[in-house]
Amino acid sequence: MTASNDPARGAGVSTGRRPSAGRAKTSAAATFALVFGVAGLLSVLTAILAWVGLLLGVIGVVLGIFGLRMAGRPGVTGRGVAIGGLVLSALAVLLGLALAAGISTFVNNEKAVDRLEQRVGDLRDKLD
Repeated sequence: MTASNDPARGAGVSTGRRPSAGRAKTSAAATFALVFGVAGLLSVLTAILAWVGLLLGVIGVVLGIFGLRMAGRPGVTGRGVAIGGLVLSALAVLLGLALAAGISTFVNNEKAVDRLEQRVGDLRDKLD
């Protein structure tokens, strides 16, 4: 029992979706920039893995810039994702550099104090 007035399955029926060949793709570089930005920021905030976060942040910045350029192409989306990844990665780099500068300043001052104490001790020994 086939009805001649029933259309064939899918024939002439619009589902409201575009065909898969014409769909826009999110830039992989933009997505990876966001992933590296989040991972870099979390690593920097642990302070122990600040150097890892700094490295991940630099990679994220490069991928974010590349993702922005890719998002400008026709058929490619992800501009907002690339901007988010770029901002988080830049923040990870800035915090990583600030933390590295603070740690190196602290270490350098500690060494300077130790040298000063050593010289004062040497002068005491000479006076005695």
